[in-house]
Amino acid sequence: MSLTDEEILLLERLLHDREVDRLFSRLECIDDDTNPNYKLLFESINNQKWGYNENNRPALIYGYAGVALEGSSRSGKTWSGVDIIIYLTTIKHKKDGCTINIYRETYNEFKTTLYEDFKRRLDDYGLPNPFHNAREVPSFRIGKSVINFLGDGKHGGGCDYAFFNESMMIRKDIFNQVEMRCRRFWWMDYNPSFTDHWVFDNVLQRQDVAFLRTTFLDNPYIAPSELNKILGYEPWLPESYEVRVDGVFFNGMPITENNYPPPHPINVKQGTADEFMWKVYGLGLRGAMKGVIFDNVVWIDSFPDYYGNIYANDFGFTSDPNCLGKYFEDDENIFVEPLVYELIETADILGSCLNRFGVGESDLIICDSSDKRVSENNGTVQMVADLIDLGWNAMKVSKTKSVTYHLLSMKKKKDSHR
Repeated sequence: MSLTDEEILLLERLLHDREVDRLFSRLECIDDDTNPNYKLLFESINNQKWGYNENNRPALIYGYAGVALEGSSRSGKTWSGVDIIIYLTTIKHKKDGCTINIYRETYNEFKTTLYEDFKRRLDDYGLPNPFHNAREVPSFRIGKSVINFLGDGKHGGGCDYAFFNESMMIRKDIFNQVEMRCRRFWWMDYNPSFTDHWVFDNVLQRQDVAFLRTTFLDNPYIAPSELNKILGYEPWLPESYEVRVDGVFFNGMPITENNYPPPHPINVKQGTADEFMWKVYGLGLRGAMKGVIFDNVVWIDSFPDYYGNIYANDFGFTSDPNCLGKYFEDDENIFVEPLVYELIETADILGSCLNRFGVGESDLIICDSSDKRVSENNGTVQMVADLIDLGWNAMKVSKTKSVTYHLLSMKKKKDSHR
């Protein structure tokens, strides 16, 4: 006997409701299948004991004030943060509600990260979902609770819970301001893309902060495409080296130029191997960002052919040199041809250099934007204006994100340099 359309729809709804019930029960059922990031958050929140200090003021007398989740890409850190928010708003504070503030370096970064995570997870739990149709969701509600997205250096008002997403990019002063206004509990997650950072020095050393390091191997639900992308970074022959908390070792010694494991037979050949990316986003180890120094530099004979010319210029007047280079990037590579590295005090002199290297008047020249004046008439703003007056297509760069963000985005590419 076949089912009618109505019966099929009813069956699908019943199956969905059963899955929703299962997900909600998993929020409180901690077992071997629970992601370790979620487990630590759940236990830290529920094991807190509050009382009064010697000044008869409310204080945390037992447990952790916050949690730091360090680890590789796709280890479930952020996903666990979304699930713990659903737990807080639908179970722990279902009757009274709570306020949860979520922080990133800039607000726009939410749109390509947590917006999508919340859109998927709210649907999974059958909760009202504002992320399908609205372009901007600065805040939303789950039951009686309010969740706020805050970026661009805003610390917001007081909150019950605070979540610092990708805290490597968040300023220390913002964290301090938020923690002072956080009434119950805070947590942060991050890929450890630095070896030196205020989080390591001022947060992880505290006795009231719990710490956990995880990798993508701790996430059984990672998508095959995501898994293959991360595994493609591995630069060494699998199982030829040892991973410890303090780094990667070969023959019992830290990996160096003179103590290096055998290369990965596939990743190196196909050009996806990247030691920095594997350590940070694969193994979840702390990696040294080297600023303008890049390991994967290939010198080529000629600049690639493409439509249009772009030049980048960093002004230098009396002590620092002026840096001018030809620039182009695609999905995989960054191409730079250095042209000028000398002191240049006026737009006329710089214009002569542009002529010498065949820069056309329609070619885009992107210039640094800080206006450090070294004399009455010289400064970057004035230099850009003077270049425009001379007929050059110059403009100030628009800095919407931090230097750290752009350095990390550059590290994700292969670097080609003429």
